Amino acid sequence: MKRFLLYVNTLRPLRASQLSALIRKRWLPGTPLRLRVRDVRLRVGVSIGPIIFCAHHSEKAYAFRFLNREKSFPDGQIDWVSGDMPKLWRYNLHYFDYLSESSRSRDEKAALISNWIARNTPGTPDAWEPYTLSLRVVNWIKFFLRTDTVLHQEWLHSLYAQGLWLEHNLEDHLLANHYLKNGVALFFAGMYFDGADADRWLAKGRQILADELDEQFLPDGGHYERSPMYHAISLVDYLDVLNLMIGSQRILHFDEQPHFTTRVHEALTFLDDICLPDGDIPLFNDAALGIAPPSDDILTYGNQIMTYKRRSFSAGLTTSEKSQTGYYAIRDASDMMVIDCAPVGPDYQPGHAHADTLSFELAVNGRRIIVDSGVYDYEPGRRRTYARSTRAHNTLCIDQQDQSETWGVFRVARRAYPIYGRITGDGEGRATFEGAHNGYARLSGRLTHSRIIEYVSPGEWTVRDTVNGKGVHTIESLLHVHPDYRLVLVGRSAEIRDERGNAILVIAPTPNVALTIEPGWYFPEFGLEYPNSTLIMTYRGTVPVTIIYGMTKIDSTPL
Repeated sequence: MKRFLLYVNTLRPLRASQLSALIRKRWLPGTPLRLRVRDVRLRVGVSIGPIIFCAHHSEKAYAFRFLNREKSFPDGQIDWVSGDMPKLWRYNLHYFDYLSESSRSRDEKAALISNWIARNTPGTPDAWEPYTLSLRVVNWIKFFLRTDTVLHQEWLHSLYAQGLWLEHNLEDHLLANHYLKNGVALFFAGMYFDGADADRWLAKGRQILADELDEQFLPDGGHYERSPMYHAISLVDYLDVLNLMIGSQRILHFDEQPHFTTRVHEALTFLDDICLPDGDIPLFNDAALGIAPPSDDILTYGNQIMTYKRRSFSAGLTTSEKSQTGYYAIRDASDMMVIDCAPVGPDYQPGHAHADTLSFELAVNGRRIIVDSGVYDYEPGRRRTYARSTRAHNTLCIDQQDQSETWGVFRVARRAYPIYGRITGDGEGRATFEGAHNGYARLSGRLTHSRIIEYVSPGEWTVRDTVNGKGVHTIESLLHVHPDYRLVLVGRSAEIRDERGNAILVIAPTPNVALTIEPGWYFPEFGLEYPNSTLIMTYRGTVPVTIIYGMTKIDSTPL
């Protein structure tokens, strides 16, 4: 019965269109698609400007490094199946992002394309899945448009066939960033080729891009999956589309281009506002470094495409409120806190959600010191389970339960919903965040968690957590420390110390909690795992109760 309810609560928020598409794809397979590639013609006058990429370099020819795992093929005969590698690694092998790597020779790139075509017939698992196919279509077209390499007919025929395949295999059962990738690929293929098929792909791609822009990007500019990494990836998708539109404006006019430009500008501003002082994204909700291009590169790309101007943050205290997305930031010179008070994602697709409501990341003196645990992989196992759990985040865990019922690799059943979120500043060196969620209302006593974070410049944060409801409960407040730092208990407080033993931050809780240090894990990139320390502040007793701890920055500059 418990398993049955888990499925019911997972499926209930899905859209009817998703369910019908899921049934159609899994249980009502149609006749095999016949790819009839006849007269392949290229559209004249199509061009694209400088592009952006996030390369995965390897020092050896025919070697690939994805997710911090490398595999070599010394004979140049690529094992495109690579069953010894995780699925996401295999996906990356089929994306062909590496066509943009300057370290690879033109001959190697040409050989890789030809080898892929010879070894991956239509319908081959991984290679012809709509998501991998969508990324590959775009990467091939970028390469073809930006190189003087002689185009082989087999390349163009394969690319055309992939467009036909994608048209009939859109991921309308998943939607979200997968469906957007499908739209980008149809747009690129429709722009690159000429003829009736291409015109149809172009029209469908434009429709998807227009519909999904206002569906997936919220009024404050944030992406609705609430993952900074997928925000960056989807933002680059639209910058690429605008790049191709602008480069081809002599032959085609796009009525939607002004609206795209406005919304993409909002998305660039959102990214600019939430990046920590080290220039990178916070690691909420399946966000990892090294997948999307670096944020500085994306913002520079935005300037190239649409003259986006970087935000200028004053040396004093500033706040950012992204209320539709649910992100809030307090920035004071090189210190910054980013708070997640967001829904787990769109109800119909929370696949990248973590049970992390009211968690935060904190940078002091420009460096991350209290961190989100990040994400290691998309494979079933203890790392995936841990990374999505409430215990992996800087928030309250009650009765050893997750706020949202994350399960499997991408599933969420019952989930936490924010009750409110807001941030204010008084202009006198003070800022206050307030938020609450109902994720623990399913527990006995119908609990709610509210959090107030008060900041006083230059470097004092006070966190007040209130649990309302009834009964006796175990409440744990967790803080995860970056592995570059050491966590030490000193009487009734804790100190975070740097490599020289200097205290950087002192954490002082109220007497109603017990302090312990437990081991944790930090996954800043896919495939990277570092042990770190977690401060646990535990209360066992009746509710309502308020737990308070202060965090004070220590100036360790030698005299």
